[in-house]
Amino acid sequence: MVLRVVLADDNFLVRQGTAALLAEAADVDVIALAEDGPSLVQTVRATAPDVVLTDIRMPPTYTDEGLRAAKQIRRDHPGTGVVVLSQYAEPADVMDLLSGGVAGLGYLLKERIARLDELVAALHAVRRGGSALDPHVVEALVIRRRDQDRSPLAALSERELAVLREMATGKSNAAIARALYVSERAVEKHTNALFAKLGVTEEPDVNRRVLAVLRFLEAPPPD
Repeated sequence: MVLRVVLADDNFLVRQGTAALLAEAADVDVIALAEDGPSLVQTVRATAPDVVLTDIRMPPTYTDEGLRAAKQIRRDHPGTGVVVLSQYAEPADVMDLLSGGVAGLGYLLKERIARLDELVAALHAVRRGGSALDPHVVEALVIRRRDQDRSPLAALSERELAVLREMATGKSNAAIARALYVSERAVEKHTNALFAKLGVTEEPDVNRRVLAVLRFLEAPPPD
């Protein structure tokens, strides 16, 4: 499936460079460019893309324009996936982005742009209604949750935490096995164990299970 993508970034060189990079992927078609939040929202309304790839900070305030545009697009066009790009791993921004749900949303560091295969995989993941979070962002979220009082994450082993981090980035069991240099059977074992400890209802679809874990990471610790 060829993804129809709208790309937004206020920097002309970054915008054109990213578009040129994505043009190298046979399954991606950049159909339009935007340079700020309002024009991005208008462009999405006019073109109905499969996925939006947007910078987090754009004119006029260079604060959270990309986040606000992403949330509006997901609200108005639930079939359109959105990946937000940021220079830094900011847990507060991630929590803001995911506050209304994690389906169809991604948050990547800009350094991922150079890794075309990872970027394209993230675009496909959000198009399917899944999620894609940068591993560094997941690490920050896991640490934040684990350090909270009474967090069930504290009960996870180091290997279970490693599997959880990989799952949260959108990887399949096979991809997790390759990343951690273990067998798929071992990944399944650790997955079952961590879901039992977290009290997450088992779902037959991998993406739904990942979303359930991410929802848990979003939630405040129990009283």
